Amino acid sequence: EVQLVESGGGLVQPGGSLKLSCTASGFTFSPYAMTWLRQAPGKGLEWVSRINSAGDSADYVDSVKGRFSFSIDNDKNTMFLLMDSLNTDDTALYYCAACGYRGQGTEVIVSA
Repeated sequence: EVQLVESGGGLVQPGGSLKLSCTASGFTFSPYAMTWLRQAPGKGLEWVSRINSAGDSADYVDSVKGRFSFSIDNDKNTMFLLMDSLNTDDTALYYCAACGYRGQGTEVIVSA
């Protein structure tokens, strides 16, 4: 069974940091590009970041550039999203996606 499982979400104060993880099972994602998406309350799904299969080139939506960093560990079939300088606009359900699959999401709440 193919699964992507996110973790690492939680409640954080503005200016804080979180590191999200996404572990894949049932397939090896190393040949594929990987993506982080998010959906804020009452809003549509937004693309956040994409990394190539080698893990050495990533793109980011303008609103997170310089604050978020996408990395992968192919040995562990796991991808990460390090989020710094979080603000209330980052509050959302965060999803990882690869090879046409998407996880169930992990919730990030940025609030004082």
